[in-house]
Amino acid sequence: MQLLFTFISLITLFLCNAFALDSAAGHMVEALPKKEVGKILYNQYCASCHHTQRIGREGPPLLPKFLRKYQEKDLAQKIKNGFPQTLMPKFDFLNPYELLQLARYIKSPIDTHIAWNASNMRDSIVSFNDPLSPLAIKNKEQILPVVERDGNKVWVMEDTRILSKFHLDNVHGGIKYTMDANNIYVPTRDGFVQRYSLKTGQRMNKVRACINLRNISLSRDGSHIFATCLLPEQMVVLDAKSMLPKKIQKLEGKISALYEFYSKDKAIFTFRNKPLLAMVDTKTFDITYKKIKEPIEDFFIDPFEDFLIGTARRGNILSVYDLNKNEYVFEHEMKGMPHLFSATYWYNNGDFYFATPHIKKPYVTVWKMYDWTFIKKVDIQGDGFFVKTHPYTPYLWADNGSDKLVLIDKNDFSTKTITPRKNQQYIHTEYSGDGKYAYLSIYEREGAIVILDTQSLKELTAYKANMPVGKYNFINKNRVFYPRLFGMDIFKQRCNNTLPCQPENLSKYEKKSLFDYLKSMKEGS
Repeated sequence: MQLLFTFISLITLFLCNAFALDSAAGHMVEALPKKEVGKILYNQYCASCHHTQRIGREGPPLLPKFLRKYQEKDLAQKIKNGFPQTLMPKFDFLNPYELLQLARYIKSPIDTHIAWNASNMRDSIVSFNDPLSPLAIKNKEQILPVVERDGNKVWVMEDTRILSKFHLDNVHGGIKYTMDANNIYVPTRDGFVQRYSLKTGQRMNKVRACINLRNISLSRDGSHIFATCLLPEQMVVLDAKSMLPKKIQKLEGKISALYEFYSKDKAIFTFRNKPLLAMVDTKTFDITYKKIKEPIEDFFIDPFEDFLIGTARRGNILSVYDLNKNEYVFEHEMKGMPHLFSATYWYNNGDFYFATPHIKKPYVTVWKMYDWTFIKKVDIQGDGFFVKTHPYTPYLWADNGSDKLVLIDKNDFSTKTITPRKNQQYIHTEYSGDGKYAYLSIYEREGAIVILDTQSLKELTAYKANMPVGKYNFINKNRVFYPRLFGMDIFKQRCNNTLPCQPENLSKYEKKSLFDYLKSMKEGS
């Protein structure tokens, strides 16, 4: 085998010196025996960091689903030049043919069955010895972690200040809080879950729960983490402090995502490729399945946790499923939503609403909740991922795949646009807990987190960032606080911002919302 490899290298080195590695040279080398060349090179140069099965070790997994954005020739150049801001060195001593075969190999499917068991998980646990660095958070409701995707960092912000940053490879979002706001848990695409203390400013420990992770969820008491995995297909229950595995539940299907309830010890998930809805008991870890009409890929749960609203990504129907009666209560023609929890909710003059963007469609649709009525299609001049709002702002804030931020008036649905950074893509707004600050991601390699005053729309400050994506305020991230946010609007509209406040003819959802808001006012005083 070594002689064959040497022979191939000598011949191909000659050919690649004679011909540039364009499409013509690519055809020249196609005739050469190459089946094992990429594998030999991988085992020689890559396996020590990326594992012999390409599932990742110190380096990330090298599997087709992680490398979709790279063509073989582009990946070959990346291998040659190394990846900036990582520990991967340059491999510029390899010739063009070797680089191409190495790229081809790591983009090829894995033949063997990939498992990740409790022993693998225990062996993967890493504890850190970060120095004690208290963040001195003034108000936990203003905490805002930020994911800097290509910078491989997570920031922790409060108001307009950055309190800390920590490194985490392949971070992608989906951060979860404990309800005391003392800890956050951050997942990565390659299966790690990192615990970080917001009290001490330290990375605590992390575990690799699987090879390809979909998302994580916390039990209501914060004692367990639930990690849902696409590779292998399983749900892993972890102890939230030690990160040790407690249970591994095999799943037959591609899980969409799992989300916890705040009102009961339950969590829910669906499958992308199976018409099943699954309910998880977060105390016993048992799973109960119910058949539904079609797979649900993208969905959200209403703020009072009575309904699931979802679509198939390539489907044409929005479905509303009553979680208490276990039946469909509403269906309407609608193109698929582009992301899990892409929708936003708000209250206005006696009714609750939601709005969502759609896959490859230049509009946002607006719907009334609980009597489930289609209201309006709002043209935003491009297809976006998210629409967001907060009671403190009169607008829905939507991205449309360009440098424009589209502001949709919540009363008449008229629109106006602002340009946070000309010719640089804006994506995803998040707000501070009190709604006074809006945080925008400028989704570029030389991008930024831009902070606006939500009333004046003036820029207050900005921080450089490399492909910043998700931002997760403690209040806006946790569904338990949504009734309180609605209550802010109910207090303004039905009580004229004055106490005592006892309006008549409130629905059960309005009553809960107002109660939660008045309770927060009392606790705040």
